[in-house]
Amino acid sequence: MLVGPAASVAVAADGDKGFTIADPRITESSGLAASRLHPGVYWTHNDSDDGPYLYAVDSATGKTVARLTLTGIGTPRDVEAISIGPDNEIWVGDIGDNLGGTWKYVWIYRLPEPKKLVDQTIKATQYVVKYSDGARDAESLLVHPKTGRVYIIDKKEEGGHLYEGPATLSASGTNVFRPVAAVDLWATDAAFSPDGSQLAVRGYFGGISYDWNGGKIKRAGRLQVPLQGQGESVSYSADGTKLMYGSEGAGSAVVAEDAPAGAASSGAAKSPSGGGSSSASGGGGGSSSGGGVTFGALAVAGVAAAVFGLRRRTRRS
Repeated sequence: MLVGPAASVAVAADGDKGFTIADPRITESSGLAASRLHPGVYWTHNDSDDGPYLYAVDSATGKTVARLTLTGIGTPRDVEAISIGPDNEIWVGDIGDNLGGTWKYVWIYRLPEPKKLVDQTIKATQYVVKYSDGARDAESLLVHPKTGRVYIIDKKEEGGHLYEGPATLSASGTNVFRPVAAVDLWATDAAFSPDGSQLAVRGYFGGISYDWNGGKIKRAGRLQVPLQGQGESVSYSADGTKLMYGSEGAGSAVVAEDAPAGAASSGAAKSPSGGGSSSASGGGGGSSSGGGVTFGALAVAGVAAAVFGLRRRTRRS
């Protein structure tokens, strides 16, 4: 693992063309967020059975350059998502509930993104979250890059809803999230574009781009989502030109696809180097033209999702 000066050199490379996660400790990468403070770095985490850890991965090499240990929180249950909000704050969603919506509440953690990428312990703020219409499973947490408002999309096979949190979360009370819009997808992750104008939602079998439209989301089109064993995560690149799609599994690939037009932010940070040493091509085999997938690909993905789903339910029951 690279730390200190070596890490600073490594993350200067442009790896936003796709990469493979090399750290053997990361076997269930369930969330992905592009750092704006450290161009070329992506934050990720395991979804369970790991601990209060976040990993900073250099997308030029796939190597971990820092592991954060969170304090000030309880024992994580099912961490499924990560997002970066205003002022380079990292938000983590301990919001998974594969037991059919049995948790009476879930948690969100907030912490400052460190200025130096070294292994370190950071105190986080923990928020208790409930839904206005009852407990549910969710894997998508997103923080608007301009307003800082926190949103969750629940995970339902027939399609879920975008839930909006209070304008300011309370660390001392319960934060009630309320449904504000329907989402036409079995969502496994979602991300805002750097300028906050677009929302990308992915699932096992595809994805949808929405115009944010002040929170009254409007469907803009389908996304070109690569076929992955268990597609769990999505993030815009820091400059908004790419959508980065991740999957669970040891040595999992993060595949880059072009983001919908208009998502890039002119003020977003870019990596100093124009090169890249990715081991997973941004062209990404398995993508479909027009955002669809073939019947055969859907069948393969369906079997894979069923197997992974059974494995996860068995492990947690």
